[in-house]
Amino acid sequence: MSTILITGASHGVGKAFAIACAQSGRFSKIILNGGTDTAALEDTARRVSAAGDLVCLADVGDVSDLAYVQGLRERFGPVDTLVNNAGISRIGLLTDMSPDVWDRVLKVNVTSLYNTCHTYVPDMVSNGGGQILNVSSVWGLCGASCEVAYSASKGAVNAFTKALAKELAPSHIRVNAIALGIIGTRMNAHLTETETAEICDQIPAGYIASPEDAAQAMLRLLDMPEYFNGEIVRFDGCWI
Repeated sequence: MSTILITGASHGVGKAFAIACAQSGRFSKIILNGGTDTAALEDTARRVSAAGDLVCLADVGDVSDLAYVQGLRERFGPVDTLVNNAGISRIGLLTDMSPDVWDRVLKVNVTSLYNTCHTYVPDMVSNGGGQILNVSSVWGLCGASCEVAYSASKGAVNAFTKALAKELAPSHIRVNAIALGIIGTRMNAHLTETETAEICDQIPAGYIASPEDAAQAMLRLLDMPEYFNGEIVRFDGCWI
């Protein structure tokens, strides 16, 4: 039995994944982080606690702030598995994007990975192993018009994953990423019915995956052998 930290667990994929982890019975302690929505994170925690015989701890805070992440480690202890799911997106032309928005997307989507890995990896090294799963996007592989900051940040997540995996493999620590296609979360709630139908027509699988679909894929990646390391796995219904 082990301990897992899941960032961005208030909604969507993070929430579904936290519940799936509890139902799997593989974790004795699940630590949940959310950015700002206390009520939503508390709901996730209730569902996680109800799903299995485990300890569930939840805390709202900004993982792009290193001091916050270090405080989380001090209060809740080390983890064996780290899932970096926190992320934000901003849609619009790059020329219309303010420096503050650009900085915020990069901090939440990329700097947070530095903060969590910098904080928790030493414990994994000391304990002789562990694993990290970063939640990325297919836009980090090919880019998306009007999502330059998001695409750039997820491209950085992919490079971060591959580089850190090489660094940590000798310590028996796996670092992988899942590059999600479009998932039915609030991040895509702005899409009209017509736009959703057009996207489904472009996806060979013919539909948009649910957060629960993504959660099951992520859970399976945690079960891969140690040799499976430094991989960016697409989960997009053959869309890209």
